[in-house]
Amino acid sequence: MRVLAKELSVNVETIRFYERKGLIKQPPKPMQGYRHYPKETVNRIHFIKRSQELGFTLNEIEGLLALNDSPCSKVQELANKKLIAVQKKMADLLLLEHALEEHLGQCQNNDDDSHCPIIDSLQPK
Repeated sequence: MRVLAKELSVNVETIRFYERKGLIKQPPKPMQGYRHYPKETVNRIHFIKRSQELGFTLNEIEGLLALNDSPCSKVQELANKKLIAVQKKMADLLLLEHALEEHLGQCQNNDDDSHCPIIDSLQPK
């Protein structure tokens, strides 16, 4: 398992977690030596890690893996839901960016050191 973890640049505990979660299968342990993970497992871990990089949760990845033999329209539906969630996050982040810029501008123009416009904006009204 350590060799596999090193090859994939993941922690051994990550592989164990994937096994417990049922995302990958643990190969049988030989009488002597170490378990040998097949190429399919290596590819599956690559798929999981790449999906995580794209923002998919493990539950969503589990769904993608279950859809492996399904029509593309099912996978497209899941990816479309993820795209909508990402777009909403981006819109929320833009609102946050504008609010922070506005508050920072108020701070820079604040001549009264006895209060801070950012703190004031966070106080209940």
